[in-house]
Amino acid sequence: MYQFDREIEELAAKAQADCTAVFERISETEEYCVRKVMAAFEKARLSEAHFAGSRGYGYGDIGRDTLDEIYGDLFGGADGAAFVRHTFVNGTHALATALFGVLRPGDNFVSVTGELYDTLAQVIKGGAGSLWEYGINYRQIDLLENGKPNYDAIPYAAKGARMIYIQRSRGYSTREAFSIREIEKMAAMAKSANPNVIVMVDNCYGEFVDKLEPTDVGADLMAGSLIKNPGGGIAETGGYIAGRRDLVELAACRHTVPGMGGEVGCSLGQTRGMLLGLFMAPTAVASALKTAAFAARLLELMGYETFPRYDDPRGDIIQTLVTRSPKAMEAFCKGIQGASPVDSYVTPEAWDMPGYDCKVIMAAGCFTSGSSIELSADGPMREPYAVYIQGGLTYASGKYGIMRAAQELKRAMD
Repeated sequence: MYQFDREIEELAAKAQADCTAVFERISETEEYCVRKVMAAFEKARLSEAHFAGSRGYGYGDIGRDTLDEIYGDLFGGADGAAFVRHTFVNGTHALATALFGVLRPGDNFVSVTGELYDTLAQVIKGGAGSLWEYGINYRQIDLLENGKPNYDAIPYAAKGARMIYIQRSRGYSTREAFSIREIEKMAAMAKSANPNVIVMVDNCYGEFVDKLEPTDVGADLMAGSLIKNPGGGIAETGGYIAGRRDLVELAACRHTVPGMGGEVGCSLGQTRGMLLGLFMAPTAVASALKTAAFAARLLELMGYETFPRYDDPRGDIIQTLVTRSPKAMEAFCKGIQGASPVDSYVTPEAWDMPGYDCKVIMAAGCFTSGSSIELSADGPMREPYAVYIQGGLTYASGKYGIMRAAQELKRAMD
């Protein structure tokens, strides 16, 4: 059994005690979200018959259709819909499908939350087949110096725009994730100037963090990945698009073919795992949030800068640790990898990852490759050498991983 230094054990005990009230708030949200999920399952009359997979064209796949129905009930908003498929390769794919499905040449597309996440930036104005090549006009409204939205600029940006775009999570930046109330205000400001503007939200890392979702507070469309929050650590791959029914259908037609949309696509036996993952998702997200709060407090006690602080409200599951040092960054990731259930013997090294402009280091010994609801830590090797921690399917294993990483960090920097 791994032995921790006495100092790390003592700091961990204090950190957990300090998080008591935070954990209670997280558990309250978890219970509310569990009830939402259970109600959606009951409403859809889910049965074992829905778990049978289909092949070929997938005509009449009742499991796939019921999965869409349940996601639509949870994430679609009032009279909303959803399109959920294992054929989305990642969250960026789901987001790009929604953008290409809805936007048309000559449309104005405006990010009101500043610079986009690295991989999505390539979709907008990057390689072959980007939105730019299709004549879709992109611009962004930069955030204020404090990382908050420039609310005064949003109405002006919305005039003449087909879509405004909100990235809920921080990506590889040190700003805070946006809360549901901030998303609600951004959507309201945009629609006050242009009632017809489409408000789209990148909801990756945000599902079940709050009792409400962006489509409950004014967003028309949102998308995310099933190997993040809503897959509960069980879905093996996939993504979802949810929101206004007509917009979801446009996205579905982009993913498959016009005229068929969401009525085709075989499930290949993936439906059960995606539904079971959704059932587990509120609890997995709660464990990840508790792991994040514990990590923040422990690292604060060790003298490091963290975002958000352990008792701050959270808009996503990501915890940022600012190390200011490549050596510290590598040591922390080494500890996370060493505490992983898979590939614990591996030492992570930074590499040239597709879609990024610098080397990226990733520590993730996961049962599903790339899963961000399982404990992982990663970040670009550039100033301020920040590590982005996410996941933790159980709090006990998440706490263990954070303590291992903290010990590696302490030993490397002493």
